[in-house]
Amino acid sequence: MRKPLLWITLLFAAAAPLLAHAASNLTGLSENQTREVAAMVDRAVSDKIAAAKPAVDTGDTAWILISAALVLMMTPALAFFYGGLVRRKNMLSILMQCYMLMGLITVEWVLVGYTLSFGPDHHGLIGGLDWFGLCGVGLAPNADYAATIPHQAFMVYQCMFAIITPGLILGAFAERMKFSAFCVFSLLWALVVYNPVAHWVWGVGGFLRQMGALDFAGGAVVHVNAGMAALASALYLGKRKGFPTHISPPHNLPFAVLGAGLLWFGWFGFNGGSALGSGALATNAFVTSHIAAGTAGLVWALLDWKVNSHPTMLGTITGAVAGLVAITPAAGFVDPLGALAIGVTVAIICFVSVMYVKGKFGYDDSLDAFGVHGVGGFWGALATGLWATKAVNAAGADGLFHGNPLQFWIQIKATVLTAVFSFVASFALLWLVDKALGLRVSDQDERIGLDLTQHRETAYTLLD
Repeated sequence: MRKPLLWITLLFAAAAPLLAHAASNLTGLSENQTREVAAMVDRAVSDKIAAAKPAVDTGDTAWILISAALVLMMTPALAFFYGGLVRRKNMLSILMQCYMLMGLITVEWVLVGYTLSFGPDHHGLIGGLDWFGLCGVGLAPNADYAATIPHQAFMVYQCMFAIITPGLILGAFAERMKFSAFCVFSLLWALVVYNPVAHWVWGVGGFLRQMGALDFAGGAVVHVNAGMAALASALYLGKRKGFPTHISPPHNLPFAVLGAGLLWFGWFGFNGGSALGSGALATNAFVTSHIAAGTAGLVWALLDWKVNSHPTMLGTITGAVAGLVAITPAAGFVDPLGALAIGVTVAIICFVSVMYVKGKFGYDDSLDAFGVHGVGGFWGALATGLWATKAVNAAGADGLFHGNPLQFWIQIKATVLTAVFSFVASFALLWLVDKALGLRVSDQDERIGLDLTQHRETAYTLLD
């Protein structure tokens, strides 16, 4: 409706001087009075035109820019979380991998990643190259994605998600992949796996979005996607030397706790920012994220206490992260009680996955990237189809527990499709990089540690 109205107002603006002149002849207005009438008409038309265009809201923009910074901080936070859990001879390699992603994926995103993920649709599968090198991505809002913030603000916010997602995968192959292979695999994975899945779920015209799948902040795009790639990595690379009997416990648990705390803090931008504004929906996402994290951390500690006789710090932070993972797709669709239920259930499911399933099947998921992000993300996506309610977000849908079983079925289909695609594509990329460069370091390099063999540096210069 706006385009016809806009043309009418423009035509009226062009005719305004003639109308004013005619009015002066008919009414006897002076020339000055005629100009005043014409100016009033011009101002009215300008106001109409301005109202017809999307306007930048400074409050929304400030929140998105802050949220983008919070999500970027999560990658160094992840480095400390993962780094504290590995052996000291590999601490610096984890830091280096995470920081490399902050540069590597940023360049990929600017050149092709953003346009492939969010650019004009091609058959529901991928974005076109219309926005190559951010051509056409300016400071005016893009109403298809966010009508009250600059297009570049939306772009850079999504860039931070693209950075951290391949970072999650490294938790599965920590302490045994060549750095050169890591860089090539991460770049290819962003191009071949992350960008298409982001378009399917979030891009205008994406087929999972058209199907009606709900993913508020990245349950499928980030966690299921990275979690299945992590499983493929653990299976393809095989076990670390000495796993599981001669692998030492975390070398610096306080670092891991610091990293987990910063992840929790950054997650408010991860989920709250996904409202793409600073209003009620962002508040709901903020609140439900905190509830799920706190609940899951508590339940995991209680499970540790019951099963292993002692509540552990490692278990508590693992539970909190699992809660944040599971609430990610649901944060903008469920109410606080729904978030509480998701926190309880994901802690139980991920506890079983990490403590029993991994041991039963014997795969070496070094830092439980699959056990927490893959399993937790999968459950969170399904749980969205259970507890979602339009009372929270009218743009969403009711879930099974609110009278709409179809939404639960849609979530199952979308999550399974994402999981299968990610696992198969990731496994193929691992094979390709292995044939081209070799994935795994030598046995001697693994014994010495990746800090020295891959980077000629060490995390610590003083011995205890």
